[in-house]
Amino acid sequence: MQCFFSILVVCLNAGERLKDTLDSIREQTFRDFEVVVKDGMSGDGSLDYAYRLAQEMEKKESGDESGGEDAGRCRVICRKDEGIYDAMNQAAGAAQGKYLYFLNCGDRFFSRDVLMEMWQFIQGSEKERGIFYGDIYERRTGQVVSSNPHMDAFGCYRNVPCHQACFYSREIVLVHPFEVKYRVRADYEQFLWCFLGYEKRDRLAFAYKEIVIADYEGGGFSETKENRKRSAREHREITGKYMSGGQLFKFRMVMLFTLAPLRTRIAENERTAGAYNRLKQFIYCLRYKMKK
Repeated sequence: MQCFFSILVVCLNAGERLKDTLDSIREQTFRDFEVVVKDGMSGDGSLDYAYRLAQEMEKKESGDESGGEDAGRCRVICRKDEGIYDAMNQAAGAAQGKYLYFLNCGDRFFSRDVLMEMWQFIQGSEKERGIFYGDIYERRTGQVVSSNPHMDAFGCYRNVPCHQACFYSREIVLVHPFEVKYRVRADYEQFLWCFLGYEKRDRLAFAYKEIVIADYEGGGFSETKENRKRSAREHREITGKYMSGGQLFKFRMVMLFTLAPLRTRIAENERTAGAYNRLKQFIYCLRYKMKK
């Protein structure tokens, strides 16, 4: 039977970080979900806890313990993959939920009521399919990072919501999976395809709710020095797929004259990140009011 949410966790030798992530899922007050743990053949014993959790949830679902039909389910898939995005595609293919959410190992839900609030938000949306997103808490800087509440082409060029802030309709991930040739930016490419490349884009919702969804660990694969360079190359290739030459020239000039590299350093500095994110949130709100 289809559940409302599939929470997808991909991992490889994650250690205690996997337990922390799974504990934040099992604490959710909304229970119509499944957990799919996609593991790339770990050898550190970290999956033991995932298997115990799966057994506990199976007992609750069958009624052997309190919880009944709304107890949630957990499945563990051990299979080799070609990297994080291939693992995410495998998890999405195995998912049975109506909406998919990818929670990385080491990341946690920000509160116990995230799924409940997002369920209410999605239920109230005019469009059933799309990407429903919020904000994240960045553990490294200790600040809430606001997402752009009103996406447009420039917003797609500059910065889309990170996947830890997004709930996806399962269909759109299956129609256009993450392109594994992009080692760092496949989630960015998938968002741009949904917003700029999908021929049925007008049928999709891109709906923002002011809620902190994830406590984001940071410092992962995409943030190494080597992969930052790769990220810049992939950004150029992906934006070239979905944006015209005129758009790209315009957006690059805007980024140049607004000192984008300096702003990035300010946003990543623990001392200045708070002021920067408050200013960014104010600008987002101002632009949103002007567009309305």
